[in-house]
Amino acid sequence: RQRSRAKQLRQAMTRAETLLWRYIKASRIEGAGFRRQVPFRNYIADFVCFSAKLVVELDGESHDFADRQARDAERDAFFVSEGFEVLRFTNEQVNSNLEGVVETIRQTLAIRARGLPPSPTLPHKGGGD
Repeated sequence: RQRSRAKQLRQAMTRAETLLWRYIKASRIEGAGFRRQVPFRNYIADFVCFSAKLVVELDGESHDFADRQARDAERDAFFVSEGFEVLRFTNEQVNSNLEGVVETIRQTLAIRARGLPPSPTLPHKGGGD
């Protein structure tokens, strides 16, 4: 059932998911390969890099509500319990600052490759330090 749902999600990706997928699929950030809409028990992760144990989730407006945020926290806790780190971005962040989102993913991959605890922040639009 989850596989069927994941396939539907792959075929109906949001604009933000499509933008990010085109970039991480083509660029293989830090040599890491990502899969999209991956079933995990009762959940489907937007993007997963298994080698770095990294989940990237994109949130639309439906994630602005308290009940949805509670479910997201539960879902994130599940992924963390499985050894994954979860990065969450809004669709707006991807649409308006794709380079910043990709840089945050890149930094996280580099940190996870070194085995250090992650703590990247999303750079402001236009880069800078």
